[in-house]
Amino acid sequence: MATLKYSRQRESIKEFLQTRTDHPTADVVYENMKLIYPNISLGTVYRNLSLLADLGEIKKLSSFAGADHFDGCTERHCHFMCTRCNRIMDLESEGIHHIMDNAGENFGGKITDYSARFFGLCEDCLKEMQKETAEEKNKNKT
Repeated sequence: MATLKYSRQRESIKEFLQTRTDHPTADVVYENMKLIYPNISLGTVYRNLSLLADLGEIKKLSSFAGADHFDGCTERHCHFMCTRCNRIMDLESEGIHHIMDNAGENFGGKITDYSARFFGLCEDCLKEMQKETAEEKNKNKT
C-alpha cells in the first residue's frame, strides 16, 4: 500500500474533531476549517473525513437524524441521541462491553467490534418537558 502524503488540512480536521464532544456534521467541520483555511472546499472536507474514517483515525456516525456526524474519539464507547433536540453525546458504558462475548456465544464467526446507540431524552430536554408539564398543570388549575 502506498504511503499517504501528509496533509495539513487533514491533520487540522482530525485535531478539530479530537477537541469536540458534540459530534459535528461535515458542514460544521467545514465552517470551522474555513476559519483556518479560507480557500478549503466542502468537497475537500468530505474527502478528508471519509479518508480519516476509513483509516480508523475518527469515527463516522451514520443513521443519526439525517446527516453523518463525526467523532474524534476512536476508543470503544456508546452514543446517545436525544429524540427531541437531536443532540448526540458520548455515553459512559463500562458495563456494556461484555455484549460482544454474549453476542458471540452462539455465533460461529468472530465478533471484533460493536456499536451501541441509545435514544431518548437528554437531561436538558427532560427538564424542559417537566417544566412545560408543570406549567400546563398550573394553567389548568386556574
